[in-house]
Amino acid sequence: MSAHLTPKENFLRVAKGETPEWVPVSPFGGPGMEPLMSMADPKILGSFRGPGGGVDPWGVTFVTGDDIDFAALPKPNDFILTDVTKWRDVIKAPDYTGFDWEAAAREDRAKYVKDPDQTAFVIAGYADLFQQFIGFMGFTEGLCAIYEETEEVEELLDYMLEHSLYITKNVLQYYKPEGYYLLDDTASKLQPFISPRLFEEIFVPRYKQCLDLVREENVPIFYHNCGRCEDLIPSMVDIGVNVWDPAQIENDLVAIKNKYGKKLAINGGFEYRMPITWPNVDEEEVRQQVRDTFDRLAGDGGFIFSGGVTSLDYFDPDVQRVGGWIRDEAKKLSKVVYK
Repeated sequence: MSAHLTPKENFLRVAKGETPEWVPVSPFGGPGMEPLMSMADPKILGSFRGPGGGVDPWGVTFVTGDDIDFAALPKPNDFILTDVTKWRDVIKAPDYTGFDWEAAAREDRAKYVKDPDQTAFVIAGYADLFQQFIGFMGFTEGLCAIYEETEEVEELLDYMLEHSLYITKNVLQYYKPEGYYLLDDTASKLQPFISPRLFEEIFVPRYKQCLDLVREENVPIFYHNCGRCEDLIPSMVDIGVNVWDPAQIENDLVAIKNKYGKKLAINGGFEYRMPITWPNVDEEEVRQQVRDTFDRLAGDGGFIFSGGVTSLDYFDPDVQRVGGWIRDEAKKLSKVVYK
């Protein structure tokens, strides 16, 4: 089959549950590559999640540093809510009076999409209810509150949800996105932070209110959840998630692939963990790991290859060398899987 789709069109086929012409590779870009999708916050939210940190719309301070590769995190031990029963006195919804949505949509599209044939305009709706709540209280107090003061937490989540619905509605109306992004990490490397039952009872119905709006516009839904979150995936598929990333290898990806097929696209599936011999590694062994990943996950569509060396030191020459082998092998394989 000779390819005739643009990279973006091919990528969006996967997001829509269709079989692509080839396996999309590295959606977040690489050396000399435009990303296959933007993973962007709309301008109204500010840049608090960027490399400089800042204050989010609710008043949570985010900090960053080279030890976490300049990923912004809520400032430790500086939580704005210490007693969830007092949330009405502390948590105040942002006021966006006079905000120019049309101008913001134009500016953000130009900012995040340099090549419209390559990059899909995927924007966040800020329905990140779990992480936002944890940002208010921190993990220790926040998780305790979920279990001990469930009714209060739910009332706070409903208050927060109005903000998420406001952002989502305007993003859909003015941005006309090609994908909607929900970034809400709810799991550690080993297991979810809360039980699947509580997740389904407390968070899923509120996510659904936002995602129903997105589905009505036939916009694919991207769900970012790191770690071993496979226990939570069935609920998210039920309410319309189309693409899951980063789909880390702690999860039983083969079982998930077999269960959902093209209904849930697996975006990720590969990690090269440095052996004790690092940086002395065998190129053929690295390439074979890529082949094995394609063999397990690429058949019949529903797969986007993404991954590399598990290191935050992206500029290390050895990381770049091995990463080059990974990308090269993935690109070779991507063109032959569906022939």
